[in-house]
Amino acid sequence: MAVFAPSFGGPALGIKPVLKAFSIFSGNANRELAQAICRHLETPLGNAQVTRFADGEIYVEINENVRGVSCFVVQPTSTPVNDNLMELLVMIDALKRASAGSIVAVIPYFGYARQDRKSKPRTPISARLVADLLTAAGVDRVLAIDLHAGQIQGFFNIPVDHLFAMPVLMDHLRSRFTPETVIVSPDAGGVERARAFSKRLDTSLAIIDKRRPSANVAEVVNIIGDVKGRDAIIVDDLVDTAGTLCAAARAVMDHGARSVFACATHAVLSGPALERITASPLTELITTDSIAPRPDIRASSKVRVLSVSRLLGEAVKRIHLGDSISSLFI
Repeated sequence: MAVFAPSFGGPALGIKPVLKAFSIFSGNANRELAQAICRHLETPLGNAQVTRFADGEIYVEINENVRGVSCFVVQPTSTPVNDNLMELLVMIDALKRASAGSIVAVIPYFGYARQDRKSKPRTPISARLVADLLTAAGVDRVLAIDLHAGQIQGFFNIPVDHLFAMPVLMDHLRSRFTPETVIVSPDAGGVERARAFSKRLDTSLAIIDKRRPSANVAEVVNIIGDVKGRDAIIVDDLVDTAGTLCAAARAVMDHGARSVFACATHAVLSGPALERITASPLTELITTDSIAPRPDIRASSKVRVLSVSRLLGEAVKRIHLGDSISSLFI
């Protein structure tokens, strides 16, 4: 538990200053990231036991006093998404019943975000359902990185701080690429994101025109923009099965690019994703640890993982102290 003592002349007035304490807890989804955030803030990870009963039910016990304490729960809802989501909900409930002063759900990767609207008749809006579950559990604020759809913030009736991993990714890209590089959006929906990268790197922009006949299946139709003879960087928010990414990489190389890289915040990498990336023309996939990287991902020569721990740590500190975090919303 970390304690900050704001200076506002208490001793001089004969008044004992109020101590503001916070604790960071973690489920099992990405404990390594939570520990890295704690190292950045120079505070130990909160003492919480998150286990299972014999039948698989989740059991949580908070083993320290949190009465009146600002509590942050770090838990991406990544694979296995339902288990990790339920862990988060049960931890929130445990903290609420332990009289925590406030509870902030730090969700580096927000699962179910791709179901943010009714794309077909009689389908759910699961992102709204998850928002309702978190609110009903008792969370006071949500901190997330690169939501798949920005409008998900509106599904909550509590504050949502939506960070972007761009500052972390840009620090790496600036050290490796020149203005001769071209930023590529894998579809029309990602143009705004790609334009933001292009503007900050001072590069040109290309757009892939694709069709998606079914979920996780994409067909490249055309490339709008010039990639010939250039290093290309395909920018997206997440990579799931990597079918779209690898098809885009092949199309970019077929149009004469010198090399092709990919940059994505969330490395979901389900099923055959890693094998597809290994066999693709991609030189490298640059991603973050918003989702805990599996050992095979860490060992891959085609995947580079950057940490968002400092970004999240700074946001946690500013939220706790009531400072502005708008400078983190690049």
